[in-house]
Amino acid sequence: MLRRLLLVAVLLALFAVPAQAHGADVRFLTAFVVPKGLVVGGTTVGGISGLDYDRRTKKWILISDDRVAPRFFEGRLDREGVEFTAVRPLLGPGGPYAPGTVDPEDVRVDKWTGDLLWSQEGDRTPTTLIDPSVQFSRKDGSFKQALPTPEALRMKSESGPRQNQAFEGLTFALNGTLVVTALEGPLLQDGPPATEAKGATSRVVVQTRTGVPVAQYRYQQEPLFAPDASTGVTAILEKSPGVYLTLERSYSPTLGNKVRLFEYRPLQNRKRLLADIGKFTKPDNLEGMAWGPDGTLWLVSDDNFSPAQVTQFIALALR
Repeated sequence: MLRRLLLVAVLLALFAVPAQAHGADVRFLTAFVVPKGLVVGGTTVGGISGLDYDRRTKKWILISDDRVAPRFFEGRLDREGVEFTAVRPLLGPGGPYAPGTVDPEDVRVDKWTGDLLWSQEGDRTPTTLIDPSVQFSRKDGSFKQALPTPEALRMKSESGPRQNQAFEGLTFALNGTLVVTALEGPLLQDGPPATEAKGATSRVVVQTRTGVPVAQYRYQQEPLFAPDASTGVTAILEKSPGVYLTLERSYSPTLGNKVRLFEYRPLQNRKRLLADIGKFTKPDNLEGMAWGPDGTLWLVSDDNFSPAQVTQFIALALR
């Protein structure tokens, strides 16, 4: 049974990653929401799908998944609240992106250079196929470099990611030498979406920071918690070498959101439940996850610019 690929070959594991029992590894610290209608730099604060702390500037970077005007905010965040201080557009090689051509999802600050690394999901419609991608931008939002999208993950008519199921989670690993992305859902060629009986099979993709393929791992998601639910992996974060945190967010129109935090060890093929966030506070559409300067784990929700949802911040302590 193959578990990993090295450099050229793409060999996926053929066995499931079991979820183990819930342990007392997580402590709730605080939670709060952003007032609706907050405007910064002439743009509405919303769609926050990823965040990271910049130790050079001591500012937080928060990316918005607005497909019409992709952008990121700068601000301050601590247990007392959040303050958005600036907003900058994300630009393509030739300037502003055409509306609808990128769907930003996660962001990381490159501690080597101070640049931003961010992922976007691309698009799949009956008339349009746009590949997902991971790219570097400078601190002012200008384009710097895009990593090559692995062939199996490109949008094709019969293969590749489903709509809104591509590069949702992103993290640096091994002191910034590796770039790790998590697919929100299964590729078309990797099987069906989750059911109440069985979780879907998605992938975690590892590249060097220049885009050389290193590994792809099978990630076994949890089954649906309700018959009308949808689910997916919304964030991944390095915890220590070879160990990651993953966030699985499920939503049911009748029951609301269910969000679970896992510890994931791809080389050992292990996945362990750390916390059901709903046991601490009522979670919204949590999509972002990052370490704060004091080791606090921060989560943030994407309100989808919807009156029925909120931009929620949650702080946790991990043992």
